[in-house]
Amino acid sequence: MKSSPEEAAGPDPMESMIERARVLAEALPYIQRFDTKTMVVKYGGHAMMDPELKVSVIRDLVLMESVGMRVVIVHGGGPEITRLMKKMGMKPKFSNGQRVTDEETLSITEMVLDGKINGEIVNEINQAGGRAVGLSGKDGRLILARRYQPVGPDGQPLGDIGYVGEVERINPEILNVSHEHEFIPVVSPIGVDAQGQTLNINADTVAAEMAIAMKAARLILLTDVRGICRDPSDPSTVIATLPAAECKQMIADGIIRGGMIPKVSACLHALEGGVEKTHVIDGRIPHALLLELFTDRGIGTQIIQ
Repeated sequence: MKSSPEEAAGPDPMESMIERARVLAEALPYIQRFDTKTMVVKYGGHAMMDPELKVSVIRDLVLMESVGMRVVIVHGGGPEITRLMKKMGMKPKFSNGQRVTDEETLSITEMVLDGKINGEIVNEINQAGGRAVGLSGKDGRLILARRYQPVGPDGQPLGDIGYVGEVERINPEILNVSHEHEFIPVVSPIGVDAQGQTLNINADTVAAEMAIAMKAARLILLTDVRGICRDPSDPSTVIATLPAAECKQMIADGIIRGGMIPKVSACLHALEGGVEKTHVIDGRIPHALLLELFTDRGIGTQIIQ
């Protein structure tokens, strides 16, 4: 059976153009609302490893900056650190989910985060038409930290995990200067204590503290899950909007568990510190940032007070 001339011609180009215009029209009020607002994005997970997803994320970040947002990027790099350690014949050690960071591991961590990943992200943003500057938390004493001592449910210390830190204070001056000169700051989660000792810090925690210090409108965590789900085994149960109180109850009930707890805890901490909204989204979805920020429904979970 022969196709009609209309079917043979394929999709109507005019319909495609109208759909693009509709998407732009839907995005307009969000673009206006977020003009000059600070957005802190934790960049990690599969979106930082897959070449095609990298391109998608970088273009989203450049577009966000281009329409007037003040973007701050905090990146992780755990898989890259582990890969290099194994290549060098070292066995990564973990204690209660935290990487044990001895002096040699710290050197590798700093080399990977500051020397490799940070520079790659900066270069990719610049190649996409943006202007980025790479920063370590040591630059301008951006991240002042102290040694982190994990404790158990009984409040007793769980043991020394080495040169791992927690944020004591963020000095945002260098971030503000970057924005004044229209640069996107790309920050690696390396801090320094009062004695000048370098410390490795969880990137989700750094992003939350940075969002508070910058009085950000949004903290957005790119993850490898759809968002927060009522049934963690069923991605279709993702919750679009979740009040902080209900979020805390889901942690207590064991619905939010494992690796999601530190991410969600970072979001709750940011809300308590004055950040307007926080988002947990799936960085494996192309253009996840734009879909979450510029559409009525979004694609992940926004956690609100």
